[in-house]
Amino acid sequence: MFEAVEELIGEHADLETRLADPAVHADQAEARKLNKRYAELTPIVGTYREWKQTGEDSATARELAAEDPEFAAEVKELDRHREELTERLRLLLVPRDPSDDKDVILEVKAGEGGEESALFAGDLLRMYLRYAERLGWRTEILDANGSDLGGYKDVQVAVKARGTVEPGQGVWARLKYEGGVHRVQRVPATESQGRIHTSAAGVLVTPEAEEVEVEIGPNDLRIDVYRSSGPGGQSVNTTDSAVRITHLPTGLVVSCQNEKSQLQNKESAMRILRSRLLAAAQEEAEREASDARRSQVRTVDRSERIRTYNFPENRISDHRVGFKAYNLDQVLDGDLDAVIQACIDADSAAKLAAAQ
Repeated sequence: MFEAVEELIGEHADLETRLADPAVHADQAEARKLNKRYAELTPIVGTYREWKQTGEDSATARELAAEDPEFAAEVKELDRHREELTERLRLLLVPRDPSDDKDVILEVKAGEGGEESALFAGDLLRMYLRYAERLGWRTEILDANGSDLGGYKDVQVAVKARGTVEPGQGVWARLKYEGGVHRVQRVPATESQGRIHTSAAGVLVTPEAEEVEVEIGPNDLRIDVYRSSGPGGQSVNTTDSAVRITHLPTGLVVSCQNEKSQLQNKESAMRILRSRLLAAAQEEAEREASDARRSQVRTVDRSERIRTYNFPENRISDHRVGFKAYNLDQVLDGDLDAVIQACIDADSAAKLAAAQ
């Protein structure tokens, strides 16, 4: 492990020298790439230097403890701290998801349960919007298909970080665990007998792709335009502004009708399509990877329920990692940190075990 760190320290020093050269910044794309790598290596280098210094301090304290027993407690404290730094260093050296610093497109789709499912999809959307607000992220509704009672049959939202993000703190790094089937247990607004019903909504999270990351040929697309419609089939406008794009090689279909402009709807649909194509390519690469390199959290079948929201007990349960808490009201108001951190910790532990 420590031989690998020494190599990374050399790379970090080389990057520091290159970034100090004004000529490097003439190529903005190259400068961003170097800055990103430098930011990834800085915590590793800092932790390693602290680990070495703590070892030296511990050795000095042992010498002093031989003459003065009062230093024995300091030796124990330094040794304990060095063990913590060793574990932190192991985690920092676990290979990172290359998409962790990307923004995402998050889609929520009502499932079984009719109007109740659509209302729950609306609750999930509000939860993610509140969570994004707490973290200072920007959100943009790309397309939405509402239901008669105010829920959503399906909705797509772009979630973007503001400014430069710390390694591992990007939007994808935290929201990638949300993809899957979310189940709700509660008395629906449409239930007159007070009985608890179970329904579900699906969530899909994909890293937002840049145009250069996904190659789409000029003959790969079929673009259809049609008239937008709202809940109950009522016309939203009288022009053919809604856009449906079909990616012919894969059969993927994306529709957008949220904007009044056909051009804006087309741009939104292309953003969603690029992200889905990038996600499909990454999933194919993961399938080809060895079992030891795959995350136990990330490879959960998306068709399985990942989480249950139980309103009568105010309980939220994540079935992948065994997380359970009784603050559902707070979670639905955007307090998702503990739930997501449980998934991150399980993912890191699985990667660390696979790397050993």
